[in-house]
Amino acid sequence: MANTDGITGTTAQLGSSRVQDAFGNVTKCITLFGAIGAIVLGTVAVMAFTGHEASPFMWIRGSILFLATFLLHRFAARAAQGEYKAFDRLRTVATILPIAIIAVDLIPGLCPAWYAVVQGLSALALIGVAVITRGSALSAAFPAPGKK
Repeated sequence: MANTDGITGTTAQLGSSRVQDAFGNVTKCITLFGAIGAIVLGTVAVMAFTGHEASPFMWIRGSILFLATFLLHRFAARAAQGEYKAFDRLRTVATILPIAIIAVDLIPGLCPAWYAVVQGLSALALIGVAVITRGSALSAAFPAPGKK
């Protein structure tokens, strides 16, 4: 469970069923976020190929958010192995990204309403990740550095 910087999760707690269930739920939420991202990209592609408006903003944002799924999965996998930095990054991104998604969706005229709604749904999946990673099971398994 050691890594190069010596900061790891508590070994005994990482193996507990509560912690493993929490990481299982985190993975499900990230997978849901990715599935919604794939649906968004698929819908934008169909719209573009059928002659409907599909702006570069919709393509770029949809692609970035879909690709973020892989990064989040990597953070979750490394955190489940006990890496504190990955856990901290996962927790931080899962907290900031939904706020950014919703804030951009609120800009009038930037994207169609359906696009904003679906992206908002993906933000809900990340809010789930933020709540779980700040819950008691994972907070106990990953005490802040210096508080072990």
